[in-house]
Amino acid sequence: MAKAQQRLYRCQSCGAETSRWAGQCPHCDEWNTLVEEAAVVRIPKGLKGGTSSTLAFTDLTLEAHDQVRFKTGISEFDRVCGGGLVKGSLLLVGGNPGIGKSTLLLQAIARLASNHKVAYISGEEALAQIKMRASRLGVSESPVNLAAHNNMREILATLEGPEPPEIVIIDSIQTVFIDNIEAAPGTVSQVRACTHELMRVAKARGLTLLIVGHVTKEGMIAGPKVLEHMVDGVLTFEGDQGHHFRLLRATKNRFGPTDEVGVFEMTQQGLSEVQNPSMFFLGERSEGVSGSVVFASVEGTRPLLMEIQALVAPSPLSMPRRTVIGWDQGRLSMLTAVLQTRCNLTFHDKDIFLNVTGGLKIQETGADLAVAAALVSSLTQTPLPPHVVVFGEVGLSGEIRRLPFMDLRLKEAQKLGFTEALMPSLGKGEEKFHLKIRSLSRLSNIRDVFKEISREQ
Repeated sequence: MAKAQQRLYRCQSCGAETSRWAGQCPHCDEWNTLVEEAAVVRIPKGLKGGTSSTLAFTDLTLEAHDQVRFKTGISEFDRVCGGGLVKGSLLLVGGNPGIGKSTLLLQAIARLASNHKVAYISGEEALAQIKMRASRLGVSESPVNLAAHNNMREILATLEGPEPPEIVIIDSIQTVFIDNIEAAPGTVSQVRACTHELMRVAKARGLTLLIVGHVTKEGMIAGPKVLEHMVDGVLTFEGDQGHHFRLLRATKNRFGPTDEVGVFEMTQQGLSEVQNPSMFFLGERSEGVSGSVVFASVEGTRPLLMEIQALVAPSPLSMPRRTVIGWDQGRLSMLTAVLQTRCNLTFHDKDIFLNVTGGLKIQETGADLAVAAALVSSLTQTPLPPHVVVFGEVGLSGEIRRLPFMDLRLKEAQKLGFTEALMPSLGKGEEKFHLKIRSLSRLSNIRDVFKEISREQ
């Protein structure tokens, strides 16, 4: 087998490779992130004459065994994981600095320590710091094995030892390193190699590993994208540090549903579960204010009611401002264009400020109708009745389209006392969604929204 040595430059932000150095990465546009790495290209002389074993195939009738799950007792955390932590899995938990990743994982592993052998390995904090956090959370008496170490060779030796822990947290993957790789901890090579070794041990020994990952300024998991492909699940911890609640979201889960959401409240004693998130998000809502709309969302299998606020005001600028918090700004531009074209409303000389209260971030297109209703309400200075909930997708021709899980949205609205809904027209056989909400305003076009709000004047 012949070898040829060549120069290789790898981006430490996105993991892209290039044969020439440049000040700016051509893939992610980050500056000064290309670092030279030694690359060995193996040139095969030919495959003839070699001996290899053949693959042993099986069919799809192989009996599937139930996955062994470890329930932490934190119902919101177990919900996002699909019912608990799966034995032999590797999970990646990411989030902004100070959002509460270490706090949540320490609370979870402290509850598991009563029935399982667990370990918490930190490469960022000293043991005294972890013990201080455990004392503040009230879990200092839990039999958790602590270690402050970042040498992957010694961590693997422990995990492959005669009596390894069943559940291990490594905080974080960007701080551990393999000593035979000539790269600093946190670089693409180190992160990829360390994750590969941890995945191998998790599958071979049946261990449950949770690794903490840093995020970039854009909110993406730092390191190569292959990191998210390698692990069994990716959990992201979201929230605004100015607010006291946090969202745990599953963006990937090989052992359960994705897009599940767990809601927590940050307190002095740590993270506590929020059993009724809709009531929690609407707790400070003011009634009788124009531009305020309640949107019925579905996150995973959970319905959530949240408030969307819009403010439309005359602009003194030649190019009016468009400020959006918690939603897609491009979709706001689309909605204003639809309202101007289909309803003859004027927004081109108005400043528009849109906010999803509580620091929430809406990703589904079902918020189109709620945002349109908030814009029209603010523009006409007409408050919507406080008992109205709104949801639906808006197309470019102004049509309003149905959404999945309409029954879940209506049931959640009914549970919180809402009696009317601005929503898409129901199709044949969907009368079961009617429930006990008295007056359903079923809309087929965006013009119906303008007429419905104008009728309130």
